Amino acid sequence: QLRLVESGGGLVQPGGSLRLSCAGSGFTQGYYAIGWFRQAPGKEREGVSCISRSGGSTNYADSVKGRFTISRDNAKNTVYLQMNSLKPEDTAVYYCAAGGPYCSGYPREYDYWGQGTQVTVSS
Repeated sequence: QLRLVESGGGLVQPGGSLRLSCAGSGFTQGYYAIGWFRQAPGKEREGVSCISRSGGSTNYADSVKGRFTISRDNAKNTVYLQMNSLKPEDTAVYYCAAGGPYCSGYPREYDYWGQGTQVTVSS
């Protein structure tokens, strides 16, 4: 069974940091590009960041450039999202997803999804 599990979410004050992890099982994440998406209540799911299967290419939404960093450790079958300088508007459920070999910001181009982890940025 193919599975992705997110972890690392929680409650943090504005300006704080969190590190999200996306761990895979039942398959090798090195075969896939991995995307991070987020969805706030009443909002559409949006792409946050992605990394190619080799790690050679990355992409970020304009809203998180300079604050978030995506990385992967294929030996550990894990992808990370380091989130710094968090803002209240970053509050959402964050999902990781596995797709083809290249980055994409479109949810429909990803085949496997985790259950999500809640990130809340509030004072």
